Amino acid sequence: MRAIEYWAARFAIATVARFPPLARVYIRLLDLLVPRFRRTARKNLSIAGICEDGVIDGMFRSIARMLETFARFPRITRENVHDLIRYDGLEHFKNALARGRGVLVATAHFGNWELSAFAHALMTAPMHVVARPLDNRRLDEFIEQRRAMSGNRIISKREAAREILRALKSGQAVGILIDQNTAREEGVFVDFFGVKACAGTGFVKLAHHSGAAVVPGYALWSAAERRYVLRFDPEIPMSGGVPEDTQKIHSHLEKVIRKHADQYLWIHRRWKTRPPGEPPLY
Repeated sequence: MRAIEYWAARFAIATVARFPPLARVYIRLLDLLVPRFRRTARKNLSIAGICEDGVIDGMFRSIARMLETFARFPRITRENVHDLIRYDGLEHFKNALARGRGVLVATAHFGNWELSAFAHALMTAPMHVVARPLDNRRLDEFIEQRRAMSGNRIISKREAAREILRALKSGQAVGILIDQNTAREEGVFVDFFGVKACAGTGFVKLAHHSGAAVVPGYALWSAAERRYVLRFDPEIPMSGGVPEDTQKIHSHLEKVIRKHADQYLWIHRRWKTRPPGEPPLY
């Protein structure tokens, strides 16, 4: 089964590289063949109190765009990367980096998270990217090799803390996806779209321990420009309190998602872990 999964992914990426419109065909097939994705997205939008109209279809189009750009990674260079993406707010990242304590880029499964780090390495400088290894080892190795093509260094989530702190100590940047559900013993409950969600505390603990700046960053699709905008928001100051700072970061993330709901990955069961005594939402 793992071999079939691996070769199916390789086939899809190779054919999309040759004929990009196939990306939307493949993602439409995924939508039809795995109906639980759309069911989960509907449930999440209901929990978040967001009108469903067009959001889920837009989300699948966003995934297709990401597949299309991922297939193009070997052909993206410093000379042509600006055809795909431009910066907004790069000064926030540079000012934070100039302090010399490192930068933790708080990002999410939002827009094109694969392109954002890949393009940043070409347009400014490589960074470290934390990624959870896939269960399919061969597929994980293939994807990791692609992610590193622009010079980024991939840190496995299984052994992340030491490597992250080492990178921050040397004044470098580390990008981490912070938006997924986590187990109760690994997180704290924050208000996310008005509903308690369990968020990992590792990110803010790393910020507190290292003194690194926390800067939100994500690549959003601009329909008007027909390319992505890699946006860095102003640094989020840390207070030193784990629950308070975790809430602060997720509140910021929520505001951005509300403005671009069709570019968020709603198929993840974000509210799976419940506070003690609460019934499951899924």
